[in-house]
Amino acid sequence: MRKISEPLADRYRNIILDGFDPIAAGGFTQVPNVILKSADLSVGAKLAYAMLLSYAWQNDSCFPGQETLAGDMGVSKRSVVSFIKELTRTGYVSVKRQGLGQVNVYTLHATVKPKR
Repeated sequence: MRKISEPLADRYRNIILDGFDPIAAGGFTQVPNVILKSADLSVGAKLAYAMLLSYAWQNDSCFPGQETLAGDMGVSKRSVVSFIKELTRTGYVSVKRQGLGQVNVYTLHATVKPKR
């Protein structure tokens, strides 16, 4: 038996996922709307934030290398550096440098902490 709301939902559905299984396809990442709608962030910085979230899994920090990010995003390492600086400047991300040859640790902030 269908719920009363189902016919109405069917009528207004404008995206249909046919045979799509996000878990089997490599999972998914939820990106906060404040990031997606921010006029202060470039499209590249928004994608970088989403990629960092995709690595963050169960804690507040993540540590992909810049080369890994560049490959996953389809951009140059120089672009990744620029996008991370943008996210740091706007307070969405802070970076802890581990040293030469080590990956950085990125902290994604639940509240924005503008860099002064």
